[in-house]
Amino acid sequence: MDQGKKASIALLAVIAGLTAIAGCRWLYGLPLGVDSTVYRAGALAVLRGQPLYDPLLALDPESALELPFTYPPSAALLFLPLALFPAQLVWLLFAVGTVLALWSVLRRFSGTRPVLLLVLLAVLEPVWRSIGLGQVNALLMALVVWDVLPSRDRRYGGVLIGLAAAVKLTPLIFIPHLFLTGRRADGFRALAAFSGASAIGALVLPGDSARYWTSAVVDNRNAGSVGWVGNQSLHGMLARFGVTSMAWYAALAALCLLLGALLVREFHRRGDPRAALLVTAGCALLVSPISWTHHWIWVVALAGYLAGRRAAPAGAAAVFTGLATASVPGGGHRELSWSPIQMVLGNAYVLAALAAGAVLTVRLLIRPGGRDRTSRDRLSAKH
Repeated sequence: MDQGKKASIALLAVIAGLTAIAGCRWLYGLPLGVDSTVYRAGALAVLRGQPLYDPLLALDPESALELPFTYPPSAALLFLPLALFPAQLVWLLFAVGTVLALWSVLRRFSGTRPVLLLVLLAVLEPVWRSIGLGQVNALLMALVVWDVLPSRDRRYGGVLIGLAAAVKLTPLIFIPHLFLTGRRADGFRALAAFSGASAIGALVLPGDSARYWTSAVVDNRNAGSVGWVGNQSLHGMLARFGVTSMAWYAALAALCLLLGALLVREFHRRGDPRAALLVTAGCALLVSPISWTHHWIWVVALAGYLAGRRAAPAGAAAVFTGLATASVPGGGHRELSWSPIQMVLGNAYVLAALAAGAVLTVRLLIRPGGRDRTSRDRLSAKH
């Protein structure tokens, strides 16, 4: 049996399993998918003329815990089709979409048996938690990857990044990535796509748009959770160390972005666009005020990139299984009383990303030179 048939069978088996879960939960009226429920509730709020940024009346308190809608109004419009389906089916759509998106990303980052690698990566916390929550992050990651690492021509390059940013603002960081790598036309298209989607949101939902862009976008309703162990960002790590000054956070974020830009330019110059993309994704996760552990879904692309490189994938898997962060007390500000060892374990995602950035910076400094032909040729062979 060839690899294509094996891949199809494996994907169909996964989809069948997810469908069975959703069907059973629907038959018994059990909640499923916390985040996908929020997306659906946002769509219902639009259809019912209810405010997006007040408590969502369509939420099931048993499953969603009164979570707010934190996305721009354009996202609510894109989520409108979800209102047609029960919550369990909406979860199924996002769960299946996540699996297919991860498979697609692995195909661009690893040329060796992406389905087998995807099955092995199911042990990673960002993967199983994203599927369990019904998260949209894997789909947004796939849009960015398809745009930055196209398999065909770039006639409409940048549009997918703009649409991803219209759902969640974090992908905006990939617009500077396009400019840094010399794709100015794609960068302007991304800006146009994002601006166009935002303008449509303002026309259809003027009140919600005004509230989002003037207050909700900076309303730190997660302030009490910034220092929670689940927030694996620079801001979260500083809060766990008891550093509340925004100046420290701003300085570290600026330094991270500066070094990240230099690494992106250098990897692009050496002909390794995948590494450049991973650097930008890592910077986005580090500098974002809130980066929940499931936001680190980019570890799947990293594992694909590292596949076949001795112990590197195993090391990444050891960090991102979530065992380290689960081994320390969290919540109720208990993070402030961590021991030094607990500080290392509880900040595992952040420290791993910072360590990787430091290693890359040192290696590029001590090995200046030409293009990375091995990486370039590998990429060319696959695309």
